[in-house]
Parts: sequence; structure tokens; C-alpha cells
Amino acid sequence: MLHGSCLCGAVEFEAAPSRDVIACHCTQCRKQSGHFWAATFALHRAFRLIRDDGLAWYRASPAATRGFCRHCGAFLFWQPEREDRISIAGGAFDGSTGLTIGESWFNEDAGDYYSPEGPPPRPSYAPKTLRGACLCGANRFALPGPMGDVTACHCRQCRKTSGHYSASFDAHEPDIRWQARHLAEYVSPGGGRRGFCPTCATSLFFRAADGSLSVEAGAIENPTGGRLTAHIFTAERGDYYSLSDGLPAHPGQDPAG
Repeated sequence: MLHGSCLCGAVEFEAAPSRDVIACHCTQCRKQSGHFWAATFALHRAFRLIRDDGLAWYRASPAATRGFCRHCGAFLFWQPEREDRISIAGGAFDGSTGLTIGESWFNEDAGDYYSPEGPPPRPSYAPKTLRGACLCGANRFALPGPMGDVTACHCRQCRKTSGHYSASFDAHEPDIRWQARHLAEYVSPGGGRRGFCPTCATSLFFRAADGSLSVEAGAIENPTGGRLTAHIFTAERGDYYSLSDGLPAHPGQDPAG
């Protein structure tokens, strides 16, 4: 049995996975996680909730519901209808898993700023405006484009929240124009604030303690003009995946940031 939890600890579980991890690049998983999701599954008889104080569910389709922590916004579970199994985020597990990514699904839905396999493509379009939204539509916003450089973060907090690892780009907060806004924020131990939708748990932004803001790349709906350029905090990455895109990988924070 492997132990796992959300970022704040209000959801805690044990599970014995029945398969390796699948990376999912579908639009819904990219929206909710802020980049793309990666999950294994366990049969119900091999899964046990230890604590569910913060557990909430969002029905994104007739086929399944998506489980998350209402307090910290961590994207944890995907529960298909009338099945005796539950999908569990790889980033939710504590410690070594002994798993590996075995498949990659919906690659055609991947964001234009990265590639599911190999190095990310060079931007071919520079939009003047970026349009973003959460999965349920309660949050909608626009900000100046193009997206530019995108940084992937593998720290424990980003992995717990996203369910895999995060990818975000720097933004000037006064430039963000909200058409609809229904936000929750989780304050991290270092004083940063993670903004997410309390209805569907879509990760939207991270405001650092110094006030600088980064927006989750997966929340952007139109062509971005962005490109994944580096990985940071790779010393904390999950054991179930490796990095094969050839981009700079920093064990700690990006020296430029």
C-alpha cells in the first residue's frame, strides 16, 4: 500500500496501484491540473480514504467525476461511473512509488507550448491576447500575449497541487482582465498564494510572497505563442517519470528566477 495526500493534508489515502501511470493530455486534464495530468489506478478494494475532510467532487462529464481538495485545490482523483476502480494522481503519492509512465493519451490535445514527446516546438504564432478559463467556466480572464517562456516546476508543492508537475509563465497582475471571477486561494508555508476555482479545482495562478505572479499554462484556451524552456526543482520530481525533452533542468530554483 502506498500513502498519499493533498498539499494541505485534509485528504489522505492509501492505495495499492494496479497499473503503471498514464499521462493524459486531454483538454479537461490540462485545464484542471494547469499543465497535464498523470495517474495510476487502484481497485476500490485496494483503496482506502484515511481522511476526507477536504474532499470534494466535480462532475466534468457524464462519464466520471473529478476529486480534489476544497482547501488547497489539489487535483487527486478521477472516478469513472459504475466502475470498481479509481484513478489517482501520481503527484499525490508520498515517497517512492516504484511506478513508471507506461502510456500517453490524447497527445493531439496537448498545449502548443510543449510536446508530449521530445523537445517543445518553436512558437509559430504570437497572439496579442491570451484567453483563459477554469474547467467549469466560473473563472474567465484575458491578458496580453504572447505567453513567452514557460517554466515547469517539480517541487513537492506543485506536484501535489497539479497531480503531476506544473508549468506556468510570468504575468503582470494588473494586466489581467477578469470577465468572470470565483476564486479560492491557498496560502503556502512560504507565504505564496495558489489561486484555484473552488468548484472545479482548476489551478489558475501562483502569487509569490514578493507579489510576483505566474499563470498556469494549461488554463489558456487559444494558441499561446509560448514555449516550455526549463525545468526547476528537479531534485524533488516524482520517481515515476523522467525528463527527455533536452531542456535545462535545475535541481533547485532557476538561477534567473
